[in-house]
Amino acid sequence: MQTLRALELEPRAAQAARQTAGLVTLASTALQHASGPQLAALVKDLGAPADTRVVPRAAADRWESLESDRYTRLLSQQLRGLLGPGASVARSVNGQPGLWVGFAVAGDRYWLQADAEHAGGPNTSSWMAWTGIALAATLLASVAIASLINRPLRQLSFAASRIREGDLDSRLDENTLTSEIREVNMGFNRMARELARVEEDRAVMLAGISHDLRTPLARLRLETEMSVSDEEAKTNMALDIDQLDAIIDKFMDYARPGESQVRPVDVAPLAAREAAVFREPGQIQISLKLPADLAVLADETELGRVFLNLFENARRYGRGTYTGVADVVVTAQKTGPWIIISVRDRGPGVSPEKLPQLTTPFFRGDAARTAATGAGLGLAIVDKAMQRMGGSLELANAADGGLVAHLRLKRAP
Repeated sequence: MQTLRALELEPRAAQAARQTAGLVTLASTALQHASGPQLAALVKDLGAPADTRVVPRAAADRWESLESDRYTRLLSQQLRGLLGPGASVARSVNGQPGLWVGFAVAGDRYWLQADAEHAGGPNTSSWMAWTGIALAATLLASVAIASLINRPLRQLSFAASRIREGDLDSRLDENTLTSEIREVNMGFNRMARELARVEEDRAVMLAGISHDLRTPLARLRLETEMSVSDEEAKTNMALDIDQLDAIIDKFMDYARPGESQVRPVDVAPLAAREAAVFREPGQIQISLKLPADLAVLADETELGRVFLNLFENARRYGRGTYTGVADVVVTAQKTGPWIIISVRDRGPGVSPEKLPQLTTPFFRGDAARTAATGAGLGLAIVDKAMQRMGGSLELANAADGGLVAHLRLKRAP
């Protein structure tokens, strides 16, 4: 707006100066060729109220210079250049505003009052209106362009979240008008196809490993039972084979694809079912203090696997120093839209610096919690299962001893 206004000042001042100078010249010529009664009558006619008039100039007239800003200074300079340096240019004479130009004819001095709009500069309000319209149009265009850019980005974000949740069939449109977005979508689709292929290969590989390992283990158990006469040695070998089979199960659980069917699940009967698996009161005792109406959003199979691994972890590493029995207590509390289920043992606990590493695959805690009979995947499986269900796992040492696992899940509606 400032640039256009500046560019308009000089042409507008020059045009106003030419028009006003033309009126002064016309009035001077008329007054110069009139005399006597004709001159008096002409002065009377020219002095009649109108947009443009000529009145005699008296020595007592009070007038204010026109020059007050850049436009009026340009206008005054243009008028003096056309009428001569002696021309007077005023903004008001005797309190009457307008564009007043003083001139002389045959020794007599006169004022010509021109149209008042010639004394004003460019119409700033109209420029501001046009600038406002241009700004509004620019904003509308910017919003439209931003929406066109954001729509494919939102689709990309949604597809990426679907991939993260395990839906590897998500694809994006490769026929968009924008070349950059089209290239991004093509790259995303290639990545999704590659991930789907890797996931398929992993599933086939896991199935093959499970089959190929369990078959010789089954033969080894059969041969052990038939060929070894020492009952104690036979029992120990059978236990070793069972441990290998359990380790294979842990590997399979940890490498399980990340698809979970989340629905309302009653926690109390599920925890009781998993606790019933542990029937050795000399090794573990599980106390369930869960409300009968406690329900969370989870995958029933995954949540059962979580409880099973936590109970097994407590049985292995959470036994009391004096009793030799793992005393496990399961409680729950409601926190806003969340349910926090706590599984606590009364074992020796874990050193604080090692707590964050307990969910790392194949990591075991200190010697007090290490029997070297597991694969080091139990808590890693729990953490991964909780993430698949939209929850979280937090491990901490209880204030009066023992390890406590906090399971954070959304409350079922």
